Amino acid sequence: MAAIDIRTTSTKSGSPLFSFFGTIATWNDERMTRKALNKLSARELDDIGLTRGDIEVIAKGNLIR
Repeated sequence: MAAIDIRTTSTKSGSPLFSFFGTIATWNDERMTRKALNKLSARELDDIGLTRGDIEVIAKGNLIR
């Protein structure tokens, strides 16, 4: 369940097409994260220090602990 992020966020071309595909890629990453975490049992989530309520925040990349 590990992934390597090879995209760079430092490239800013200003093209609406790049922006569109970047938005789609971000949405898909969030969707896949939610799907993977929702497959885990409450016990497995507890083992990694998470609750069901943390899943959305993690998918958005905003969890700070």
